[in-house]
This record gives sequence, structure tokens and C-alpha cells, in this order.
Amino acid sequence: MPLRCGTPLGFQVRLNQRGISPGEIDGTLGPNAHRAIAIFQESMGLPVSRQADCATWRALSTGDGDEVTVSYRITDDDAKGPFATQIPADLPAQASLPALEYSSVVERLAERFHASPALLKHLNPTADFAAGAEVVVPAAKPFDARQEPSRADSGQVTVDVSAKTSMLRVLKPDGRVVFAAPASSGSTHDPLPIGRWKVISVSWRPVFRYNPELFWDADPSHTKATIQAGPNGPVGVAWLGINVEHYGIHGTAEPSSVGHLQSHGCVRLTNWDAARLVSLVKVGTPVVFQ
Repeated sequence: MPLRCGTPLGFQVRLNQRGISPGEIDGTLGPNAHRAIAIFQESMGLPVSRQADCATWRALSTGDGDEVTVSYRITDDDAKGPFATQIPADLPAQASLPALEYSSVVERLAERFHASPALLKHLNPTADFAAGAEVVVPAAKPFDARQEPSRADSGQVTVDVSAKTSMLRVLKPDGRVVFAAPASSGSTHDPLPIGRWKVISVSWRPVFRYNPELFWDADPSHTKATIQAGPNGPVGVAWLGINVEHYGIHGTAEPSSVGHLQSHGCVRLTNWDAARLVSLVKVGTPVVFQ
């Protein structure tokens, strides 16, 4: 539904372009988008209404590269896979797969442009998503799950995660927000470990070593298993370990759940937001859980 200023899709895309991620871009203004709007409003000195109002739209509109959608031609590389067309929900069963890759071209392109597969299909109702086809996608910086992010931007920052707001922020020493994204963190059974910690490891496309003893809701019949890497793996494309045993910040195979559903104690981001975080931090980066 159009707003007086901008559209829900426009707000999501422009927040994304400004480094304040609304999570999965789906053309709606849900809780994640409203939290992102609040952080952007605060950073710009605007009244923090959390609403998609005209003043916020004007602040988001720089006039330079403000496209909400762009055209993209699907390449042979996009379409050739490999794809994991059947990924079992059972974690030990996933250990039989050589990799936890995307299930389709649509899923790959949706993540590349930070979108839901449903939005991609809505924007391209007649597309077959074959190599050579030109499709409309959100104007987000493309993310490639096969390419490790450059660490050129990593520097003196602090990662701040709030269980109350379900948001992760990356802050400069002067408090300036350089990146923010919705996050799922902790539960009644596995609460977020409140305190001041630090990054002790950064792993791209990590293998996941499943230990059912660490999951309160694990099937009693489960045994330990090694699950290969991929964007549809249990921790997505990245793992940032902190100095609390078994805890970290990571990606996910279910971007639509981020910011909405609780985790097993760790901090879960969309894969593209996890990749952005990898580019900003290094071993020793302070992490505050509150």
C-alpha cells in the first residue's frame, strides 16, 4: 500500500542502502522495518516515531542512486547451481549432504538482493528465472554467498546486541552507527549471555559440528554430526565466535525468521547481514550483549 511519502518497499530498500538493515526485504513494514526506522531517525536527529513518515523519507532520499528497484540479467553461473533441492529438517540427516547450498535460482537471487523469494516472484510474475532472463530486483548491494567479504572496512568498532529491541548495531568509538540489523537472540531455555565480550574467531562458510547435548530440544535419538558449509546450513555463511563457550553470531537458512523468532542462545542474522558484519569486525572487537 502506498504511503504519503514513499512506499513500504521504498523504505526497506533505502534503509538497506544506508546501512540500517530492515532484514529480509519483502515489501511490507513489519517490526524489523520499524526498528530500523527508529535507529535511522535517531542517527539523523529526527523525532523517533518508528513510523514511515515524510521527514524520514526525505532524509533517506539523497537524490543520488536512490533507485528502489533495478534490472538484473540472470547469468549462466547463477542458473547452473549446484543446488540442494532437498534439505532435510533433521540436522543429523543434513550431514549426508556434500554442501548446504541454495535450493533454487530464485532463492539464490533473493538472498543476493536481500529479498524474500515471494517478493522476487511478485516483482517478476511472468519470469522463468532462467539464464539470460532479465528480472527486477531490489536495489540492494549484491551479496554473493560464495565470496568471502573483504576485510578492508574492519576497524575500531563495538558490536552491540539488544535483546529488548532485537537489533544488532556496529558503533564507532564516538557512538556513530555504521551498521545495524535485526537479530534473533536467546530464549527462556538459552538466554543471551548478558555482558561485555569480544570476538575470538571469524569463520566464513563454516562447517557446523552438531552436538545434541547443547540443544535442549534435540531429539533423544540424535548423535553428533558434522554438517558441511553453505548458506542453508545451521549457521549460514558466517560464524563469529565470542569468548563465551558455544556462543557466537552467525547467519541463517531462514532469513524470514530473523528478529521474529528466538534462537538457541546465539545471535542470528540474515546471511547478507552476517557477511556485512564480517567485513567490519576482527578478532578482539568488543561485543556487548544487553
